[in-house]
Amino acid sequence: MSAEDVNNPGENTPAPDPSPSPEPTPSAETAEPTETQTPSAPQPATTIGETARPPSLWTWGLGRRKTAVARVRLRPGKGEFLINGRNVENYLTCHKDQQAVLAPLKATQTENTLDVHVNVRGGGESGQAGAVVLGVARALKKTDASFESVLRERGFLTRDSRMVERKKYGQRGARRRFQFSKR
Repeated sequence: MSAEDVNNPGENTPAPDPSPSPEPTPSAETAEPTETQTPSAPQPATTIGETARPPSLWTWGLGRRKTAVARVRLRPGKGEFLINGRNVENYLTCHKDQQAVLAPLKATQTENTLDVHVNVRGGGESGQAGAVVLGVARALKKTDASFESVLRERGFLTRDSRMVERKKYGQRGARRRFQFSKR
């Protein structure tokens, strides 16, 4: 290889064939639909490795309260209400929290017509109950837009933004100071 070959590497490569042979394509008027062509409905696009799934019957809603996050799913059913795979009465021990979780369903009169499945993490019992209430209300709003006025009127669609205040340095807590000693 000479110095000229290194500077001009493209000279020794063969040129592409200038006469490509295109396949004849039938015109739109003469083409008859075959098994692969459907003139009426477009085919849904699927990605590689995924199978086509039917549309889901579930309606999703996300709720947050303090540090708790609840992912709520609703579907037509008999009124089953599960939180982390357990019944409401078994999961929430406080009667007030049990009533609060069911309140959005009672307000919209859908307690016996929808199944509710909830995954909730973080926080304590009261925070988790508040997160579930917001998640159920948001899912109900997606299910039927006419529920929004009832849910908003009763405050179920309002996110409670109160969080625990951080501890400050030089103090015992967020506001509590160390005991003062005069001497």
